[in-house]
Amino acid sequence: MAATPPKPAAATPRRKVSRHRGEGQWAVGHLTPLNGNEQFKKDDDGLNVRTRIETIYSKRGFDSIDPNDLRGRMRWWGLYTQRKPGIDGGKTAILEPEELDDRYFMLRVRIDGGRLTTGQLRVIGEVSQEFARGTADITDRQNIQLHWIRIEDVPEIWNRLEAVGLSTTEACGDTPRVILGSPVAGIAADEIVDGTPAVDEIHRRVIGNPAFSNLPRKFKSAISGSPLLDVAHEINDVAFVGVDHPEHGPGFDVWVGGGLSTNPKIGVRLGAWAPLDEVPDVYEGVISLFRDYGYRRLRNRARLKFLVADWGAEEFRRVLQDEYLKRRLVDGPAPAQPVERWRDHVGVHPQRDGRFYVGFAPRVGRVDGTVLAKIADLAEAHGSGRVRTTVEQKMIVLDVEQDQVDSLVAALEALDLTVNPSPFRRGTMACTGIEFCKLAIVETKARGSSLIDELERRLPDFDEPITVNLNGCPNACARIQVADIGLKGQLVMDDDGRQVEGYQVHLGGALGLEPGFGRKVRGLKVTSAHLPDYIERVLRRFQAEREDGERFAAWAARASEEALS
Repeated sequence: MAATPPKPAAATPRRKVSRHRGEGQWAVGHLTPLNGNEQFKKDDDGLNVRTRIETIYSKRGFDSIDPNDLRGRMRWWGLYTQRKPGIDGGKTAILEPEELDDRYFMLRVRIDGGRLTTGQLRVIGEVSQEFARGTADITDRQNIQLHWIRIEDVPEIWNRLEAVGLSTTEACGDTPRVILGSPVAGIAADEIVDGTPAVDEIHRRVIGNPAFSNLPRKFKSAISGSPLLDVAHEINDVAFVGVDHPEHGPGFDVWVGGGLSTNPKIGVRLGAWAPLDEVPDVYEGVISLFRDYGYRRLRNRARLKFLVADWGAEEFRRVLQDEYLKRRLVDGPAPAQPVERWRDHVGVHPQRDGRFYVGFAPRVGRVDGTVLAKIADLAEAHGSGRVRTTVEQKMIVLDVEQDQVDSLVAALEALDLTVNPSPFRRGTMACTGIEFCKLAIVETKARGSSLIDELERRLPDFDEPITVNLNGCPNACARIQVADIGLKGQLVMDDDGRQVEGYQVHLGGALGLEPGFGRKVRGLKVTSAHLPDYIERVLRRFQAEREDGERFAAWAARASEEALS
């Protein structure tokens, strides 16, 4: 049986909030499950499903899997059923889950901080080739996802991953997901503070711990001491951003309540500063507060961002301090705005030890098992034993001696892993899409790849940073609201009155410099076939109308609807 919910914290007087009663908050005594998801979590902890996978399901096959495990608890171990081939996007919202389910799984390998050894990367490549039909996608949360996984093969895959220190534990589900970290933590010459020890300590305390395995919804977190603000801290449930305190020195500014999906919110600063060794305590306090006070009645209001929006930063900080930390946090400064427009670490950059790191851009995060093994081989051949994934679906090879840089760059380019990409190759990102995702309505990966080629051909001299994010459904896994050009997949009518794949367009979103959500032009929807024409037209207008040094997001905010149509 699942663990008993934690005893409510001692009552502390607080102001009334708009959603205080009837939201399924454990801390105010609402312990009775209010929906099916809360019921199956109460019936049995998702962590316990591993034993059934190993002893029953992998031996008896797909048909033996309990439905609450299949579409619920198996996510606690990184497993989702993938979309059955041949089901078009018009049926996504009509069919029952069992009609959409294929008999194969997506398996997500969690990579906290994006950190991999070449040995680990090679094992992922081997697992991909042997068990996943060669598939492998680098996600915008630093993980690697595999497809076509059979339930019979899962125990052996776990054995191979865990033998090299990798895991799928709580890669999905209502759990603490992967902890994002700067991919150049501990090596970048301009780093404010290395957050790696905090990432490791949080992982030790929290991941796989039954005290935190039944949250209201997923919990996303990020830690970075890079001045590039390279972990999308603005859209995580909790984030720690490197700052230099005028009295206490390097540490972290604390943010809470960010997230996208259908109700996007930029995180808010608590105005609190934490030294490196206190970050795990603050993290544990925030996730405990979410567990106890998070809304469990409605799934679409169960993320931390809704609680933060109702309480406000001041109240949230007070409860965190009084009920969980039992002490006051130090006030601190906000992070400085990044001077670089790109935050993905692509290119050749100096390390603090005199060596170099080399970042490169796969196409929309799509690689394959053979390529992953070749990347590991290349890194080792050029003196490196470490690689990194980024939150922009990119990869980095660390620790390259200066006399090895040019050779490595040439070898990567030969694999179509460009170190000097065009703005379109560098800035285009795509979610899984209808190829494998049961929620998707349109294709994304192949569409994004072909779009890169078309824009490079049409606009060969375009040299401004630009982000083009394609998402297969409204859930924003590819961060459409914070892209220069965000494309939300949906079915639209073409010129002949036929229903075809297309996109609703968001323009001028951004993270880092003046974070905000993109603008939607009334009635603006683009068919997939017309997408290159539309983007070319908008970018040419931007080039013609922009003021000196003006970013696309700033131009899109002031441009006429006609210019954006």
